[in-house]
Amino acid sequence: MGSNNSLAVRCRSLVKSYGSGDAKVTALRGVDLDVREGELLMVVGPSGCGKTTLISIIGAILSQDSGECIVLGHDLQRMNETERATLRGGQIGFVFQMFNLLPSLSAVENVAIPLLINGTPQKMAESRAREAIEAVGLGSRPNVLPSELSGGQQQRVAIARALVHDPKLIVCDEPTSNLDHDTGVAVMDVLRGAGKKHDRALIVVTHDPRIFQFADRIAHMDDGKIIEVTNGASAL
Repeated sequence: MGSNNSLAVRCRSLVKSYGSGDAKVTALRGVDLDVREGELLMVVGPSGCGKTTLISIIGAILSQDSGECIVLGHDLQRMNETERATLRGGQIGFVFQMFNLLPSLSAVENVAIPLLINGTPQKMAESRAREAIEAVGLGSRPNVLPSELSGGQQQRVAIARALVHDPKLIVCDEPTSNLDHDTGVAVMDVLRGAGKKHDRALIVVTHDPRIFQFADRIAHMDDGKIIEVTNGASAL
């Protein structure tokens, strides 16, 4: 178990651009950010300020142009694509705005996907998927299709999928923006509990001020930079 002083993520002077010449857009302009084990850090700011680019680099999906990004002890810039894929599959969980569930698979089959990709035998994968579904409060509905679930229930399935392989870092992109207030709060309760229980680091990109209360710290972004980091309500 790491202490709250242990860093899950350390970014220094991150720069990322898209395109070239007149079409070049600089998304990150020298970002510095630390994320501690066991904390829930929110990243907030206007659309287009670089939030999704930042978490895509931290999640080993995108590569930075320059700067340093150390994630769970790994220097991402020094890893090849196979190594990055192994890191993503083994130690990072992802939760998205649109749930990204496969409509033809049951809840338990959706949740089992990360384990099957990692080579876990199917029976063991489905057993662990059922445990993860139980942990997010949907234990009575493991075999239903996504279309039979509400938005909040689908997001709980997506959270179970993000947790099933016991990652040390969970990256969430607008996890409550498609949900009503009460459902969003319930989903954040589940996420926060999952983080605290296993000393995981959670990074949540959000436009939703209704959930700021769940943050230990809030990183405020604008125009490709983090302009300040403030304590969240749960840190007070």
